[in-house]
Amino acid sequence: MQNHKIEIEYCTQCRWMLRAVWMGQELLMTFQNEISELTLKPLTGGIFNVFADGNLVFSRKEQQRFPEITELKQLVRDIIAPEKNLGHSDRKGKA
Repeated sequence: MQNHKIEIEYCTQCRWMLRAVWMGQELLMTFQNEISELTLKPLTGGIFNVFADGNLVFSRKEQQRFPEITELKQLVRDIIAPEKNLGHSDRKGKA
């Protein structure tokens, strides 16, 4: 197992915990050999951010939307396992 860390910050006032848990589960299942730690961080203020190894991967405030799960997997993959093929979840045209 590689030593990559994922952190998901989510807004408790907005009740986004289930979304954060689901996305965390999907990332853990997809990157079971790469991720050594996944942290869910409850915050307030409409926050929904995903970090991979300390790098901001996705910000709901910046993008004005939530990520699609396939998009999030691709963004995380690009940081922690760029050589990994995501199969049907991968970008069109990527081998």
